[in-house]
Amino acid sequence: MTATALTPHQAASRFGECTVIDVRAPGEYAAGHLPGAHNIPLDRLGDAAAALTEAARRTPLLLVCASGARSAKGCDQLASYGIEASTLEGGTHAWASIGYEIERPQGGRATWPMDRQVRLVAGTLVLIGFVVGLAWSPAHWLSGAIGAGLLFSGVTNTCGMATLLAKLPHNRAPKSAVTFDETLRRLTA
Repeated sequence: MTATALTPHQAASRFGECTVIDVRAPGEYAAGHLPGAHNIPLDRLGDAAAALTEAARRTPLLLVCASGARSAKGCDQLASYGIEASTLEGGTHAWASIGYEIERPQGGRATWPMDRQVRLVAGTLVLIGFVVGLAWSPAHWLSGAIGAGLLFSGVTNTCGMATLLAKLPHNRAPKSAVTFDETLRRLTA
């Protein structure tokens, strides 16, 4: 099964007939998402496979994220479970840049996209390892470890740092957000 990538215009023309799944971290989702989108973070797709299978029987699934990279990865993951889904090409950034509506829940706060957070933390740690390594050479190992982690991330298309950053308070959903279990119930209703 190969995931279909829909442009924002194609997705908008089919929007009413799709179940939209936003695979970003809850904090990113809370900052703004496609109208009616359900939040199932990429690392929880396996936990939601049964609910997504049921939802896909009724309507096509459209996976979205900030840029389209995580949603494409999510489509591949769902395909391994036998669930067909499409991805939004360019993600919510492309959707919003054309002028389509973004739903911003009350209590949601703007957070940086996860890829930007990872670049900030990785770059900071590399710089710290380099600068401290000028005075204490073993600190250069920190820069090497971050480089190895980035290499591993690129080869495996996974990111341990993003998984850790997603657990930080600013990346969590506000208290008023729909819980994961409630999202699953809504998908199967």
